[in-house]
Amino acid sequence: MIAPRLSLLTLALSTALPVLAQEAPKDRSQLETVVITAERRAENIQDVPNAVSKISGDKLDVLASGGQDVRFLSGRVPSLNIESSFGRAFPRFYLRGYGNTDFRLNASQPVSVIVDDVIQENPILKGFPIFDTAAVEVVAGPQGTLFGRNTPAGVVKFDSVKPSHKQDGYASVTVGNYGTLNLEGAANLPLTGDWAARISAQSQRRSDFVDNVAPGAATPKTEGYRDTAVRAQVLYEPHKQFSALANLHVRDLDGSPRLFRANAIKRGTNDLADGFSVDTVAFNGVNEQTLKQTGGSLRLKWALDGLNIYAITGGEHVKPLSRGDIDGGVPGQAGVPFQSETGSGMNGHRQLTQEVRLESNTSGPLSWQAGVYLFDEKYTIDNITYNTTTHADVDHIYTAQTNKAWATFGSVNYAVSNELKLRAGLRYTKDKKDLSTTHAGTGLFNTSAGTTAHTDDGKWSGDLSATYKLDATTNLYARYANGFRASSMQNASAFAGQSQAGPENVNSYEIGFKSELLKRTLRLSGSLFTYTVKDLQLTAVGGSTNATRLLNAKKATGNGAELNLEALITPDFLVTFGGSLNNTKIKDAGLGVPPGGSLKVAGAFPTVKDPIVNGNAMIDGNPLPNAPKYTVNLTARYSMPLASGDEVYVYTDWAYRSKVNFFLYEATEFTGKALTEGGLRVGYLWGNGKYEAAGFVRNVTNQVRVTGAIDFNNLTGFVNEPRTYGVQFKALF
Repeated sequence: MIAPRLSLLTLALSTALPVLAQEAPKDRSQLETVVITAERRAENIQDVPNAVSKISGDKLDVLASGGQDVRFLSGRVPSLNIESSFGRAFPRFYLRGYGNTDFRLNASQPVSVIVDDVIQENPILKGFPIFDTAAVEVVAGPQGTLFGRNTPAGVVKFDSVKPSHKQDGYASVTVGNYGTLNLEGAANLPLTGDWAARISAQSQRRSDFVDNVAPGAATPKTEGYRDTAVRAQVLYEPHKQFSALANLHVRDLDGSPRLFRANAIKRGTNDLADGFSVDTVAFNGVNEQTLKQTGGSLRLKWALDGLNIYAITGGEHVKPLSRGDIDGGVPGQAGVPFQSETGSGMNGHRQLTQEVRLESNTSGPLSWQAGVYLFDEKYTIDNITYNTTTHADVDHIYTAQTNKAWATFGSVNYAVSNELKLRAGLRYTKDKKDLSTTHAGTGLFNTSAGTTAHTDDGKWSGDLSATYKLDATTNLYARYANGFRASSMQNASAFAGQSQAGPENVNSYEIGFKSELLKRTLRLSGSLFTYTVKDLQLTAVGGSTNATRLLNAKKATGNGAELNLEALITPDFLVTFGGSLNNTKIKDAGLGVPPGGSLKVAGAFPTVKDPIVNGNAMIDGNPLPNAPKYTVNLTARYSMPLASGDEVYVYTDWAYRSKVNFFLYEATEFTGKALTEGGLRVGYLWGNGKYEAAGFVRNVTNQVRVTGAIDFNNLTGFVNEPRTYGVQFKALF
């Protein structure tokens, strides 16, 4: 299995020419200017009236060094949380506490992921590996004007390193515990004339390190993976007035789904159960996960007199299958009263997107953008139930869904004076979805609410902001924005009829400041915000049949504060700090959901804290799921230049989040404890920075916490990654 993947990487690395990359030396006495594209233009982060965080360079490389998937970004900027019940596939993003816990393959999320200017709508697409990446930008708050309908919480934006005529590249090899081997490389190909090309590749491998001690286990070892991705880009630029950038990318994942562990939580507490072991489980089912993804895009730009025209065409195809022992135990085991082995796959997926955008290119006080956007997606979901004794598939529920949307938008910037600048935007979106479900097999199929559904939503969204230059070092800003998430629908299943949630709408208000102080050795920014979501879409799981259904809450609110700091204490000592406070609350006095496993009274198992009315836990006043009240992140890099011109450095990074509620209702067992994870890296750079050798540790303290659960009555949970360590060698060409 690994040989084809390594051959792809070898092809990428073999194209690198041994010519040293020549760059102007950096000014080590000041912080570098941070340029972002959060509002579709290249701008200094200080001038953008929005809470934006950027991760790039050393920080991005260090965080990714352990081989973890996109979840390594969680908590690394204020108000960002990422979790998953699928492992390396299907990450769920939350900004300012606002996200979606839905685990089904047609779930929609209020945080949009944009990769190289193309929206990745389906949650499976959002987990593409991060490699040869120029920057990650996290934009908090509604982004409905420039990015579309499903951005009411914000946007996470990934930009790959683009091709150039420089003959440069890099290669990296990492070896770590648990049989970890990470290979990564990129190179600009030696093309001439009007053409440039870049190929990038990554191959990540980890051995199965968790032993399944169940007698005759179908999956004797688990938690390993082989994850390979390749990206090829070609740039054609015959003159300054036109450019065309083509992007082709593929991914092949063969690994383990999230490992569910029966009785992981100690009853009546949120502690790990007595005798819990990270590297030992006991379950009788099959655990496997595969994912194949292919995508591409074409970005055309015409630079005319006073006007830029962009045409961005994108296409994505993904075929995932994730199969697991959901109960996490074996027959007869205490606290495991039933057996469940299921899988979810997707066939025939296809996403097509087209955007045409006009952008002014003048030097006057007025600038603007306008465009149209088209979206077309279709796929079939296969929900599979397996015989828990023979492990043969016995039941299939097929759900076909299509989603077509179009939008037109415009945004205007106007400089009233040198001190005061205004921005305003408006977008209209039309969104339609169709769903139909069929059944094949011997299992149950609940058709009480029908087997077909249709939604048709139209909505205006917009924003208004102002930036005021207080002095040469500080800008103040204020922003109002609204956005919406289109209707969602879910298929009929064995135990529940199909369900639907109408569109949700958000209004957000934010004020903030951005400063560069002490001769640009200190960069400080902060914001205060408040938002209200009307008709919030929620996913409820529970009851005597553990049914899953969509519903709308009348309202949810959030408010808080965020802070970002960069301090160049000396030319060789850089510290960054970020923090956030988020208060979220569901406001619907009549809304109740069944607690997991059974319709029991308060104080029963699990230990429900909410009032019980007619068997339902009343969730009015509860925080949003997976919404920590506090997050803190810290990094520090200390460099020790040597007389030879080489360098030794020490880098440490830490992220803290306070406790979280896993579900809509509150229960003692389903409250995740506060989590603190840190990393340490010691490295040596030589050859004028061309070569680097480093040792690293991730999750230094080996803090293990339950980070999610299954809403069953057997306290099934899953945990964060244990401590990992290794060595890395990187060479620039």
